[in-house]
Amino acid sequence: MPHNIETLAKRPDFLRAARAGRAPMPGFLLQARKRRADEPAAPELIRVGYTCSKKVGNAVARNRAKRRLREIARAVLPLEGHPGWDYVLIGRAGATADLPMDRMQADLSRALRKLHA
Repeated sequence: MPHNIETLAKRPDFLRAARAGRAPMPGFLLQARKRRADEPAAPELIRVGYTCSKKVGNAVARNRAKRRLREIARAVLPLEGHPGWDYVLIGRAGATADLPMDRMQADLSRALRKLHA
């Protein structure tokens, strides 16, 4: 059953995810954490954030990498993400923009299985 997805916008949310579980993949790094019950976000929501450092390239390259990360998240997270979790996808230099989309979607599925195991 597909779930509602919301985008992370606040720095503290990204920092909390950075301290939690991580699954490195060839095209990106996935960080994930289960939210605590006392956090203000609705418990049935899946929240996801995207980030690319300047190592990925100039603004055009970073935006392209983030568009690709948003696309794989849109395809995979509603089906395989767990409600009540925050996910952060981090782009990798030279890989996020170049890997085939189907491979990146399969990698995201594998990363989610690893983190939820």
